[in-house]
Amino acid sequence: MQRRLRPALTSLSLGAALLFGGGTASTLMPAGSALAQAPAASTSAPGPVLSIEQARLAAQRILEAQKAGDANARYAQFSDELQAVSSPAMVQATMRSQPKVLSYELLSVRSGVSTSTVEAELTTTAGKRTVFIVLNGQGRIARFYVDRADDPSSKVAAQFMQAISGGQFITAHSFLSPQFQKDITPQALQAKWLNLQRITGSFVKLGRVVEAESNPDGRLVLVNVQFNRLSDNVFVILNTSNQVTGVDFPAEPNAPQPAR
Repeated sequence: MQRRLRPALTSLSLGAALLFGGGTASTLMPAGSALAQAPAASTSAPGPVLSIEQARLAAQRILEAQKAGDANARYAQFSDELQAVSSPAMVQATMRSQPKVLSYELLSVRSGVSTSTVEAELTTTAGKRTVFIVLNGQGRIARFYVDRADDPSSKVAAQFMQAISGGQFITAHSFLSPQFQKDITPQALQAKWLNLQRITGSFVKLGRVVEAESNPDGRLVLVNVQFNRLSDNVFVILNTSNQVTGVDFPAEPNAPQPAR
């Protein structure tokens, strides 16, 4: 069977991303396109933007809930769009799998046209980590992402796929670059993953993770995924900050293997 070549890393940029395709082929969708296959990022009115002080207080409430391990409070702090793909039980499972937050410090607060972004440094049981929380006009979490620039690319790609395969689509969304987050929602990640399994069968486990290509603009990491019908590689494209800018599956998945 003729297999398609892996996506050329040099052809990707922050302004372009490979999305899970409907059917067996993946599609290159530039940022700013209609993304007809994906739900809109938000259909609710953002409301007035928060003041700097309001954003600071909202971020403190969010980080206090994280520090306390209060899954119910954290779920209530999600926007309506994020709540649609989560639950308090899912939040609790995520919190238990992550290092405990011991303390935090707000580094900056910036207000935009419709959202505010808070940068904070967390001190956890695994060390320090910088996070960026994007707040809507109601002071609830619209998006967030974590600074993973110093982590190995293979580890970041594996963690991203672990979040997707575990149904943690909000966590998976936090691995995307800020521009990619605007182009594809957690709901779209969920829909693409579920549609993929109609072809491959149900997810079983992740296999090997290999950094296949690297250049000054980014990295291409192959993550082997085993489903109950077949196994194949997922292409995860990361920029130089280890933010995911593209995800792609082979155009023609491997045929199911004979039983042993």
